[in-house]
Amino acid sequence: MTPSDHRPTIQTMQTTDSRTPTDTNSTPLPLLAVRGGIGGVLMGLANLVPGISGGTMLLAAGVYPRFINAIGEVTTFKFRKASMVLLGSVVLTALLAIVLLAGPVKDLVVHHRWVMYSLFIGLTLGGVPVVWRLIGGRRQHTLSVWIAAGVGLIAMGLLAYVQMQGDGGVERSGWVLMFLAGVAGASAMILPGVSGGYLLLVLGVYVPILSGIAVAKDAAKAGDLAGLSDPVLNVVLPVGLGVVVGVVVVSNLLKWLLARYEKPTLGVLLGLLLGAVVGLWPFQQGVAPQPGANLKGQTVVLGDAGELIFKQSGKPVEPDDYPTAVFAPSSGQITGAVGLIAGGFLVTMLVDLIGSGKRPTPPTEPDDTRS
Repeated sequence: MTPSDHRPTIQTMQTTDSRTPTDTNSTPLPLLAVRGGIGGVLMGLANLVPGISGGTMLLAAGVYPRFINAIGEVTTFKFRKASMVLLGSVVLTALLAIVLLAGPVKDLVVHHRWVMYSLFIGLTLGGVPVVWRLIGGRRQHTLSVWIAAGVGLIAMGLLAYVQMQGDGGVERSGWVLMFLAGVAGASAMILPGVSGGYLLLVLGVYVPILSGIAVAKDAAKAGDLAGLSDPVLNVVLPVGLGVVVGVVVVSNLLKWLLARYEKPTLGVLLGLLLGAVVGLWPFQQGVAPQPGANLKGQTVVLGDAGELIFKQSGKPVEPDDYPTAVFAPSSGQITGAVGLIAGGFLVTMLVDLIGSGKRPTPPTEPDDTRS
């Protein structure tokens, strides 16, 4: 990048943050907490909605570079007051948004899948211009960037293909998968344009995680300790540990890759975004399984009242558990899907436009200030 090129990149957003008047050293702590809270709410919503990047939301709130730097400080045991205030406000408000809204978002996906998936496609594609700009101008799009983008595109396409080929007998739970889902979700918020919710969707754990959070919230509200233990031990705890590992390990790994191989890393990210829509074909719906079917590692049978239940556990088969199948859309659904895709794209672009006005720009003169 030449000195005259003022396009912000990941590196300049991180390294120049300490040189701006809005650095955490000079921003009043109450104001920093408010901005962090706004960013946390937006990031929590982003983690619930596939296609919206948590990093993009933090950019919109104007705290993304500070957030990345604060993670780096805390994970290296540097506990500055400003960093702790920012991290605390972001994390607490993000968790609050997730807990309060997980149930409603999950219900929308289960009962209005094609509508939500169409919206998710638009939101996902809206992240492509964000990453394109971070890579830089045409001269910055070297062969290594395109090769890396191709690798990311193929990888995401294969992942989506495997997910779409899975049947209802595939177990979409378990400690390991939930832990990996937490790692994926946490690492996704580090880079603008990467959607943690989408990664959960492709892994097949999006609805189970949202359902587990909603069940845990309802059980806690009702004081039902027995009902609280299962979602906490099998969903909340492994996902939470995965989030911690993702933030501590993956975020620092991504920072290392961006510091040394920024363009190829962003190229992979671009490919992942383009390939993301493969697994979001909107015209699919949940289909009730037939008695005798193998679903989530258990056999589906008819209960005494004629309802579908799992033979081994005796639990009812909920719409959340139904396998999905592709259906032929009507002309109205096709038109609606196109409109929702366009609307989702514009929403992500608007968020990025708001955030672009808050990004620090590289200094035009040499700076000897020590950060």
